[in-house]
Amino acid sequence: MESNHHNDPTTGDNGTGGHRSGHHPTHDDPTPDNPTSGDPEALAAFVRRVRGPVFLPGDDGYDAERSGFQLAYRHRPAVIVGAEGADDVAAAVDFAAGRGLPVAVQATGHGLSVATDGGLLISTRRMAGVRVDPVAGTARVGAGAVWGQVVEAAARYGLAPLNGSAPGVGVVGYTLGGGVGVLARTFGFAADRVRAVELVTADARRRRVTADSDPELFGALLGGGHGFGVVTEMEFGLLPVARLYGGRLVFGADLVEDALAAYVRWTETVPDELTSSVALIAYPDIPQLPAALRGRYLAQIRIAYTGSVAAGERLVAPLRAVGPRVSDELREMPYAESHTIHQDPSDPHAYLGDNALLSGVDAAALRRVAALTGPAAPVMCVVQLNHLGGALTAADGAGRRDAVGHRDARFALRLLSPLDAADPAADQETARALHAEALAAVAPWTVGRSVNFLFGGGGSGDRTDVGAAAVARGVHEADTHRRLAALRAVHDPAGLFRFHPSALPGPRAGEPVAAAGPAGP
Repeated sequence: MESNHHNDPTTGDNGTGGHRSGHHPTHDDPTPDNPTSGDPEALAAFVRRVRGPVFLPGDDGYDAERSGFQLAYRHRPAVIVGAEGADDVAAAVDFAAGRGLPVAVQATGHGLSVATDGGLLISTRRMAGVRVDPVAGTARVGAGAVWGQVVEAAARYGLAPLNGSAPGVGVVGYTLGGGVGVLARTFGFAADRVRAVELVTADARRRRVTADSDPELFGALLGGGHGFGVVTEMEFGLLPVARLYGGRLVFGADLVEDALAAYVRWTETVPDELTSSVALIAYPDIPQLPAALRGRYLAQIRIAYTGSVAAGERLVAPLRAVGPRVSDELREMPYAESHTIHQDPSDPHAYLGDNALLSGVDAAALRRVAALTGPAAPVMCVVQLNHLGGALTAADGAGRRDAVGHRDARFALRLLSPLDAADPAADQETARALHAEALAAVAPWTVGRSVNFLFGGGGSGDRTDVGAAAVARGVHEADTHRRLAALRAVHDPAGLFRFHPSALPGPRAGEPVAAAGPAGP
């Protein structure tokens, strides 16, 4: 893949605006307190030190740089650094630490859970290099790379990464949270394949961390990596997967309940080579949607199987027996087309999301969830039940100690409600209350929550924020929380990297881990 584009080091102008090319305030720009305003010489020296653009509130490009895929919540930093490489990241961390500015990091912004108000934002979208070594079977990716790039680059050699369902999602943030992907039951979490992490820690040091060089920090980064530094590059193993059998079975409203019940029973019979989920979606009757979807309530069963087509056809027979399908899209496909299984939206939008990791599931509880979130719901709510287990239950490699939480969970129940990007607050509390009521229906089986599927409403990033602390308590087991907190005290004693729920303090010794509930106060 092509390398990162660099601006001219003599002018610093890469065509995106920024402080180097002049300050052009606008009337509607946010104006967070700017602790750099009292020391313009220090700011000017910092701007000269980095290769990428630097944005302040009011600069042309400030809003575009702070914006990501999630439109309901946006960072509102005092300073943005559009990092071109690891040296820019180190300079930004050094600048922030010297002025007591907390640091947030954003590549694509899909998983924004805690937004900064003030502080410094490091935008890594320019660090998007991808290099595949087909002999070693590995990929090295920059902090801004997205999964679609890696899938495309690996497919040329008959290889595949453990990517998620959406090609536009950033590789690094997804993997630091564990990463439950298209082939999760067959090969485990994306974090299980990581071989090396390059990052800048709170002391502005560039470090390469492996299982041999620093096993404690390396393990903490895999599943608990938010809050230890800014990852600039990651190396991970690829898999010899060139094709799969997969797609969707879609059932209409009259068979939603039957399809859901049949799916849960079916998951008890399938091999680890099959990864699947079922989604319940009540589509609104709006002209923006295709005519085939407008106003319809559908159950979509998504399947990815690494075995033969013949075996796949036999495995899905009980699902087809549920009844007539609105569509039946199962087929053999190149792995490079795996994103067509889920058909996740590619355009930025506003949304609120929460989840629960479950030890099991009850048919009556799922019917309750479906009733709450179906066509009669006060706001649209997409429900997805992921079948877990298989290779997800154990870390890859003898003696490897990572921080992926709740590996023994059998299912993940995910809830997502679109919001109005122009006024996300209008339906936010209604959606939050709906999610809380739906998750309460599965509370007896809830063991925690997945940090990968917390979308918005994750609190303020303040370590005294009760709602955010409650979120943190569900992400990992209590012992893992305490281990991570001890390591953060060593690597980030000032709490520089605080804008993520799993970076907040966990439960004290003897304190129970909270079940999934509302994602904010």
